Amino acid sequence: MKIGKLIQEMIIYYEGDPKRIQHFLKVYAYAKAIGEQENLDERTQEILEVAAVTHDIGIKISEEKYQSSAGKYQEMEGPAIAKQMLHKLSYDQDLIERVCYLIGHHHTYHQINGMDYQILVEADFLVNLAEEHSTKPTIMNAKEKIFRTKTGILLIEKIFSKIA
Repeated sequence: MKIGKLIQEMIIYYEGDPKRIQHFLKVYAYAKAIGEQENLDERTQEILEVAAVTHDIGIKISEEKYQSSAGKYQEMEGPAIAKQMLHKLSYDQDLIERVCYLIGHHHTYHQINGMDYQILVEADFLVNLAEEHSTKPTIMNAKEKIFRTKTGILLIEKIFSKIA
């Protein structure tokens, strides 16, 4: 896996924006941990990790083009930028296509198809719920409606167990 080089490229891409860098690194850490605990095969784990690092790659251009970081704009703009970066880093075409699909759908929560997609969404939710200082009802709603993996459910329960 070339994940270290990809992380470096994403840090360069987000130069001067520690908030965005820390966000994708946290999503990556949760995705990696959940994927390993859920015993993903090596290929699915690689796709998941690459997608976790790049999932928000469309934010910069969305803010420039639309003055918004809304999920729908990220989903529209992200895949093309990711495709260029992943080609440059010599990832294979099948991986690039799946990662671009995940980037293009990571804010779409119906019709989740695949463990890589499910875990990416769960990892992003874990980070967003904390970063947004979400309330207990919001956290419980996310747990009920979004979380499906045993590991993801355990993490959301343990991470937010002391939220009033």
